[in-house]
Amino acid sequence: MTFVVTAVSGLLAFFQPFSILVVGLHALMGFVLIGLVVGHVKQNFRGMRRTFKIRYVIPALLVTILLVTLFLRRPKPIRMIQGLSQNVGAALDRFEMRDNGMLYNYTPAPNYKLQLDVRAGDRYDTEAPPEIAIWLENQSSYHIKTLHSSHSTEELPYWGWKVEEYEEAKLEWEALEADEQEFHAVAGATPNSSFDPADYILPERNTEPFYMLIEVNEANDRNEFHSDQPSVIYKVEIDNQFPKSFQVLDIVGYSKYDPDEEAWFAYYPDGTLTSSLKLINSALLTIER
Repeated sequence: MTFVVTAVSGLLAFFQPFSILVVGLHALMGFVLIGLVVGHVKQNFRGMRRTFKIRYVIPALLVTILLVTLFLRRPKPIRMIQGLSQNVGAALDRFEMRDNGMLYNYTPAPNYKLQLDVRAGDRYDTEAPPEIAIWLENQSSYHIKTLHSSHSTEELPYWGWKVEEYEEAKLEWEALEADEQEFHAVAGATPNSSFDPADYILPERNTEPFYMLIEVNEANDRNEFHSDQPSVIYKVEIDNQFPKSFQVLDIVGYSKYDPDEEAWFAYYPDGTLTSSLKLINSALLTIER
């Protein structure tokens, strides 16, 4: 039964998005299984000695070494199998809350790593942190990937609207693909028509700049101008043609809905914002290429 739980949790960890509960269950039950295997070998060692012969051990050892080498070198067939896995969150990114803010790491490739260090401001409560979203946009300011987001999206309307645009475009692309139409004839065979974030991030795939954005909001932060101050948006341009190791995200505005355009925009902060500007002290992006 321990083996069954280990096997099922391993399959779930492979085919589903990363879950600390599933991976934790798999790892801890794996330790229990190791103990049971040790007990089994100890209990049945006399009968098992017949299998500990050179003609059995050497082939098993060689097969094991071959498999380990294949998995470490990752030839194309192995990469194709790994590509079936949905458990990429833990491998690609890591989000960590700290006493002085938060730290986010995103590694789209072994040779390319982004680290975002967000330092808490005077109005940042580490016990009840504000809602926050971190995402990437292409040169046309279209959402290409959400790196991290809070559970509540109502407090982050600018990011939420960007995601809706992205989902609508993706559904349209899937509909075109289902009808066996040439997508490139509609959108153009350019990096901006891709839904793979690596096509925008990695220097070997794209020479155009892209952007990292943060939207942060503290609920019920009333002041004399707003019953609830709007979310604040920070942004930085990343240009692999002119690489920088350290970049600071700048404030670009606060979220505001335009009923005529039926869209959310980032309006430059005016004198109506007070405590919402003190949620973040600084946001430093470090890139290792």
